[in-house]
Amino acid sequence: MIPSVDERREQLSERFPVWTPLTLDARLDRCAEEFGERPLVLTDERTLTYAEAAEWSARLADGLVALGVRPGDRVGLLMANYLEFVPLKFAIARAGAVAIPFNYLYRQDELAYVLAQSKCDALITMTGFAGLDYLDMLDNVAPGWDRGGSETLPDLRQVVLLSTDGRTREGALTVDGLGEVGARNPGAAVPGTRNPDDLGDILYTSGTTGSPKGVMVTHDAVQRTGYASALTRAFEDGRRILFSLPCYHMFGYVEGLLAAMMVGGAIIPQPAFSPARYFEGIERHRATEILCVPTMTVALLEHPDRVTRDLSSLFAILSGAAPSPVWLWEQVRAELGVTEVTTGYGMTECGGAMTMSLPEDPLERASDTVGRPKLAGVAGLPGDICVYRTADPITGEFLPPGAEGEIVSTGPTHMLGFWDKPAETALALRDGWVYSGDLGRVRDDGYLELTGRSKELYKSGGELVMPKEIEDLLTKHPGVSQAYAVGVPDERWGETGCVWIVPEPGARLDADEVIALCKENLARFKVPKHVLFAEPSELPTTPTGKIQKFRLVQQAKARIEGGTS
Repeated sequence: MIPSVDERREQLSERFPVWTPLTLDARLDRCAEEFGERPLVLTDERTLTYAEAAEWSARLADGLVALGVRPGDRVGLLMANYLEFVPLKFAIARAGAVAIPFNYLYRQDELAYVLAQSKCDALITMTGFAGLDYLDMLDNVAPGWDRGGSETLPDLRQVVLLSTDGRTREGALTVDGLGEVGARNPGAAVPGTRNPDDLGDILYTSGTTGSPKGVMVTHDAVQRTGYASALTRAFEDGRRILFSLPCYHMFGYVEGLLAAMMVGGAIIPQPAFSPARYFEGIERHRATEILCVPTMTVALLEHPDRVTRDLSSLFAILSGAAPSPVWLWEQVRAELGVTEVTTGYGMTECGGAMTMSLPEDPLERASDTVGRPKLAGVAGLPGDICVYRTADPITGEFLPPGAEGEIVSTGPTHMLGFWDKPAETALALRDGWVYSGDLGRVRDDGYLELTGRSKELYKSGGELVMPKEIEDLLTKHPGVSQAYAVGVPDERWGETGCVWIVPEPGARLDADEVIALCKENLARFKVPKHVLFAEPSELPTTPTGKIQKFRLVQQAKARIEGGTS
């Protein structure tokens, strides 16, 4: 019998009577002392306990230091959700280095950019994944990497390989070889070379509006976020979280791994999303919670395995990236047996998801809002994990309570700034407040409502158009599953509206119907000129499910110019 939400929060608060800032490796060591034989990582092939993870990470850290990694060096980690990610991640911290978990779906030019921009000193990479050949990419962007260095990337002194497709490279060290180096140099990594408030991670943004930026966060910041998430979601002792969302992103890293560690829980990471594998993993490993984005949730509900697999262990879901209608959550409850639905909102610059609906909230809260600031408990400074306000999108001046404007926030989990980008840092981080670029308001009850994205606003005939107003109207219309409005160049109006529609399965919609609906409900300048239809798989998204609207604009221009609108 699972304790009630209040009982679980009380038990977690009793476990953490005070907040003790720790480095990431020290957190793992403390968990290993308390939960040594419990599983930390569960895969179909292997189980990694807390004690094993701590010992393995220590050996890998000794190897890194023996190879020349020094405190403050930047170590890239180009790896999908394989079991090895966890000991490697903590090994980097134990070596006193800064971890840079890269997006493993980067193409060659993107990888070249982040390796150079981050001044990466060492890289631990898969050999291949999802059709991508990382050895070939490195040969092209850093020739000589396997022979001790590259003129094109002079900072990159060491590359370690995890063979994910059976290949190795002569002269290049493997992860197993790194462990062997560590075994020959025990104690090379000296504890205490870094402090909890030191830079621990550089996490590159998803790139919904342009080139990714490296967000700098401390060891302590991400752990405060993880604890606040566990408290808000009311974790029971030993929670098991299944997800395919990548650990290079705050979602998998903080809401999965670090949050689970606060209660001696386990993660069940999967390298890629598959509804069938989700259901198989829930049954096999007795998962109690899954992490999803809305498109994944819909795919789960539509898959036949939901009625053939034993999902009796599952009772919680955390959804992010975009809001979902009440009917979707009602289906999740009815068909997946989930009783606790939580949604979240945030950004890497703030520490990940810093607002959440509560699992005990009515479902409407999970659809009409993006939650309220996480319950902080002892992790807040002095009591809040995050404070939200709104500001004028043009002047940046704070607005009165309840006023709509640009969402800004501050708190102990927020970034130190962008790596090696002082101008961008000054624009986004002002007097300790992160300016999000999102538009919305803070309600009297503390819950946030999002109304759009300042960078997505477009001008048609001199009038500003807010895409979310159009999208909200259309998604309420029968037969419309998703809607995305963007501005495209227009000779007469400067910009004009274009709306992308994803119909519900089996629904028949035409452009005239969509235009007529908009004309009935919107001012004339807001009515889109173009209506384009797409399947969900055709929408450009980040790996965490966020729609890349700048790519939607590019695709729209191509279709319109091609005469297919």
